[in-house]
Amino acid sequence: MEPERKPTEQPSLTPEQRGRVTRRAAVKPLNVLTLIAGLGISATTGSLWLLLATLAVYATLVFLASRDPIFIERTVRGRLTGGTRSGAPPRDMSPERRARWLPRGETRERVEAALVTYRKVLRAVEESDDVTLRVLEGVVPKLHETADHLVDVASNRERAAQTLAEFESHRGTDHQRESSLRDLEAHVRRADEEIKSISDRLLTLRSQVVRASMDSAGAREQAESINASLDGMNFRLEALNETLDRDPG
Repeated sequence: MEPERKPTEQPSLTPEQRGRVTRRAAVKPLNVLTLIAGLGISATTGSLWLLLATLAVYATLVFLASRDPIFIERTVRGRLTGGTRSGAPPRDMSPERRARWLPRGETRERVEAALVTYRKVLRAVEESDDVTLRVLEGVVPKLHETADHLVDVASNRERAAQTLAEFESHRGTDHQRESSLRDLEAHVRRADEEIKSISDRLLTLRSQVVRASMDSAGAREQAESINASLDGMNFRLEALNETLDRDPG
């Protein structure tokens, strides 16, 4: 059995990638705000020790951010694999392995439950008779696509939620950003609803696969319904990925 990679494990980086992460950590909004606030207060009071303390705190925040596995994945890995800035591992991993990189919590639990159902649907297809397998030939790649999109959405959802948390204490100071944050909140809610409903939709697909294998006469009709359902799920998940991947400016 393949060993599980722990979420806290530091990804291996080249010097170029490490430099990119450090530069991104240096301009992380909360880190910059901390620096600006400290410099402003020290300039007003003329306090040298406060200036030194501000610089020390800023350096510590940059260091901690640049060593955070989730921050590293969000900054580097998503771009290297040509996907969204989701913080997810490369697509050549199974969706189950990629899901283990999600932060522990309700979103990850729902995704893992949905992936269990996804495997059940695949097993139902694989155990069908030859006639049904031919009819369901296009279903398997779409199922794989759904599983990958689901993990992408969950990863982007967690990144968006982290962005909201970072800006929470500064809301109301910029009307344009406030509007962007409200939009991002709406996208996070949509992602939660979609993730929550995926398991039930996949269970419905499994029932349709079973019915198709039991009724060869109606197998083609069931296959059309299954394909339409998968197309709809993949379309919605892709759309969510596009909207969640936009940071508020």
